Amino acid sequence: MARPGIWTLCALMIMSFSAAEVAAQSGPRGPRGPANVGVLELTIESVPYVRTLPGRAVAYERSDIRPRVSGAIVEILYQPGAMLAAGAPMFRIEDATYRAALASAEASVAGATAELGAANATAERYRALQGRAATATDLQNAELSVAKAEAALSAARAALETARINLDHTLITSPIAGIAAASAVTTGALVTANQATALTTVTRLDPIYVDVSDSSAGMLRVRDRVAAGELLPGDRVGLRLLLETGAPYDREGEFVTMGSEVQSSTGTVDQRIRFDNPDRLILPGQFLRVEVTLGTMAAILVPQRATQRGLDGSLTAWVVRDDKVRRVSLDSAGTHRNAWIITAGVAAGDLLVIDGLTDLFEGAEVKTVPVSINAMGVVQAAGN
Repeated sequence: MARPGIWTLCALMIMSFSAAEVAAQSGPRGPRGPANVGVLELTIESVPYVRTLPGRAVAYERSDIRPRVSGAIVEILYQPGAMLAAGAPMFRIEDATYRAALASAEASVAGATAELGAANATAERYRALQGRAATATDLQNAELSVAKAEAALSAARAALETARINLDHTLITSPIAGIAAASAVTTGALVTANQATALTTVTRLDPIYVDVSDSSAGMLRVRDRVAAGELLPGDRVGLRLLLETGAPYDREGEFVTMGSEVQSSTGTVDQRIRFDNPDRLILPGQFLRVEVTLGTMAAILVPQRATQRGLDGSLTAWVVRDDKVRRVSLDSAGTHRNAWIITAGVAAGDLLVIDGLTDLFEGAEVKTVPVSINAMGVVQAAGN
């Protein structure tokens, strides 16, 4: 009989050692038991019903500054970016021509006053002489001269008032309190009365408006929820502004106007909300979001960390039933703090898996460990 080679003997020795090692490892440990998972018992809670609406900031007041009279700009009296009070001077127009017009109007008033005095004296004399040295026709002509003199005086006084107004308009002031933009003209520029191009603008930023849009379909769904008793309206509507960074604004708003018609192109209803803006944190043109709290509703809160989002957008979670895990599909109606507001898919009393989610599969046997989750989304042992 042929003797085995050296390599054959080595292979037999390795196989025997491997079999012995496997037997040693599996023998004492026995079969693997159910995995431990942290579960949270779901309950029905009263949560705020919030609609998040897109919006855009709009200035509370905005005024384009234009000249009321023509002339050359001789002085710019404000600093761009400065906070102006209503009536603060901004531009000065050369006023020599308007001062001369005022002096001429004053002289015209003086002349008309003298003419009226002379006409009144003549009429009084004719009244005294009527029937002797003056005829009725003479008195009638004298009274007509008085009426003409009175009309001439009224016209002269109106011209004087116009001249004063034009002179006053050579000093251009801010009609509102607000922030002044940079000037569009320089000293020496020739401007005309009521020109189309503004010299600058003044914008009031505190308070400020935020115009939001809500879909008419969404508003109808809210009405249906209220009618069905699913939504309990609050005493007042809560309005919270979210900045472009997503951070909440620390001042609550109030409705100014509610939309009264649906935009045919978008199917939305426009609404205007006012917010205090003392720090000028919100500027016109910014795109923002407003959280509108309409009331409260009964729902189940499922922590977001316990859910998975599928490629098709479906929301799922694991629950424990009869000591086995089951995957369930969830219907959500928004979020509250760090949880989804669930309207279908789970029920009060279900055990939701929020810890030990790795390597779970449908029907796997598990051992439940009660846990809780704090406001920061951190899982803790139940009772902590």
